[in-house]
Amino acid sequence: MPSTETFMDTTFWTTAGAIVALLLLSGFFSGSETALTAASRGKLRAQADKGSKGAECALNVTEDNERLIGAVLLGNNLVNILATSLATALFTRSFGESGVALATLVMTVLVLVFAEVLPKTYAITNPEVAAARVSPVIRIVILVLSPIVSSVRAVVRIILSMFGVKTDPDSHILALREEIAGAISLGHSEGSVQKEDRDRLLGALDLGDRTVEEIMLHRSEIEMINVEEEAEQILSQCLQSPHTRLPIYKGDPDNIVGVVHSKNLLRAMDRLIRGPEASEEALKDFKVLDVAMKPYFIPETATLDDQMRQFLRRHTHFALVVDEYGALQGLITLEDILEEIVGEITDEFDSEDGPPMKRLEDGQILVDGATTIRDLKRATDWQLPDEEANTIAGLVIHEAQMIPSQGQVFSFHGFRFEIVTRKANRITKLKIRPL
Repeated sequence: MPSTETFMDTTFWTTAGAIVALLLLSGFFSGSETALTAASRGKLRAQADKGSKGAECALNVTEDNERLIGAVLLGNNLVNILATSLATALFTRSFGESGVALATLVMTVLVLVFAEVLPKTYAITNPEVAAARVSPVIRIVILVLSPIVSSVRAVVRIILSMFGVKTDPDSHILALREEIAGAISLGHSEGSVQKEDRDRLLGALDLGDRTVEEIMLHRSEIEMINVEEEAEQILSQCLQSPHTRLPIYKGDPDNIVGVVHSKNLLRAMDRLIRGPEASEEALKDFKVLDVAMKPYFIPETATLDDQMRQFLRRHTHFALVVDEYGALQGLITLEDILEEIVGEITDEFDSEDGPPMKRLEDGQILVDGATTIRDLKRATDWQLPDEEANTIAGLVIHEAQMIPSQGQVFSFHGFRFEIVTRKANRITKLKIRPL
């Protein structure tokens, strides 16, 4: 039989080796949890598309975060508790009752350094690389511990439901857009994303949340053609207009009966003036509706994202906006939607009335009342609410609960608004500055 000293030496080294192995497993579980939860699914998808099997496995493993975390925490707690129990037994046998306190101190240091801080620091430094490496093993762990994890998940959900908390493992999918928007804004605040890039990216993300009502040209500013005008007058109006498409009304401006494209009108006029059947009688008998397109009406509640798809599908760039009663509210073009992404688009035919916003020497900004709150925010990075109104004038009227007079001053939302000019019931110019 082996001596007691030999038995103690064998037991000591065997137990110590088991503790070291368990600490390594604990470090593996801790690092895996950090890597798989911190890794960007977008980067993993890019690596998987390039043929990385580890990245593809990591994507599959992180599909169900609740199951992943449950399996990893279960494995981590098992090895930590087992390692601590073995250390307590080892130190108690060697040092007596004082071994319990000594085992607690030693294991706390070992677990903190080698099973928590060290592996998690590495994982957070290289999350995608670490996630791709550990995912095959973690997938096996999930499969082995799946029955226990499912039971634990059921118990946890029951307990949380008692407090009115509902868990949704797929909620990260719904929050992906907010995560992207937050990353872009954070990148801009840290200086890694330029303001123009931020505005374009956020503008594209916001299309699904914004309606045509917010950016349409209001009916009061729409240039129209009266169907009863003479052909020469209609031609002159189209030639002088900076727009290529003009709505046609009959009797009442709300009664839109068509939309004429200047190119179609010019072709028809050319035939009547220079064609083989050209004559003054034919020119007098010309009806603009003969070359007009059927008007395309859309509801004011349509989102910009959906409307852009409709423009592309219908091969048209022009739509008239109506409210729930069918009354004309404005018009919108594909260019208007694109401007929400890339900013103002101007060409040689656009009017040169000066910029809608002008910074004054005293720090105030002179702005047109019809300027949208969104455009002002993009130009100045000011924080103004746009839930109740689309334009600066609309915001002032909403907050003042009245139509202000020229010279009146208001203060709200941390800004000072001074009414510079007003025409009829419209606020045309304002001065704005932060308080």
